[in-house]
Amino acid sequence: MYKGMYIALSGAVLKQKHMDIFAQNISNSNTTGFKKERISFRDYLIPSDNASGVIEDGRSMTRLSEKVTDFSHGPTLRTENPLDLAIEGEGFFALENDRFTRNGNFKISSEGYLTTQDNIRVLGDGGPIAIDGSRIDISTSGEIFVDEISTGNIKIVDFEDKKRLDKAEGGYFISNDPGQEIIPAINQGYLETSNVDVMREMVQMVTALRDFESYQKMIHAFDEASSKTINEMGR
Repeated sequence: MYKGMYIALSGAVLKQKHMDIFAQNISNSNTTGFKKERISFRDYLIPSDNASGVIEDGRSMTRLSEKVTDFSHGPTLRTENPLDLAIEGEGFFALENDRFTRNGNFKISSEGYLTTQDNIRVLGDGGPIAIDGSRIDISTSGEIFVDEISTGNIKIVDFEDKKRLDKAEGGYFISNDPGQEIIPAINQGYLETSNVDVMREMVQMVTALRDFESYQKMIHAFDEASSKTINEMGR
């Protein structure tokens, strides 16, 4: 009986984690360059109550296996802002402090550097990108022209194993691995939006909520059965 309660409890805990992830994805559906998350789970058999503990009774509990980021591309939005950049295909904009992002919503700081909206400097092939001029043109290969003079290239890198990237607040990814520089395909005047499909996330969230409620009912039923058994044994 208690094993049944633990099985139901493990399922309820997992569904709660599912709902948390869906809620986080939905709340970031308008965040530029945001990558949604998913969690996977796995079952494992509960050992029997015999002395050896080797034979398994076929019942299984569920536990969290891993939380993964979905790096699929989000839709591209045209803004016509020359400081808005969208990467077409794979890769990340390289930033200072071992940070990387797909969010190309940049600005020019008061010090004259190309930065994120959080004032993190964007890196080029020679370090932080300084902008000293009025007209900015960026080619599809990432070459920067300020007042028609070439000043360098935006640094775009990719990673062989993206699972090793640590997700941070603000749509950033952190890695001690500098990544492999690649020749990008950049669209100036565009932004990559979030890859979250709100309707799909809401449907999955409602399904997870119903499953959670079902597990709650199972736990309640096991609890009532256990109490009844104890009371009858007492009499």
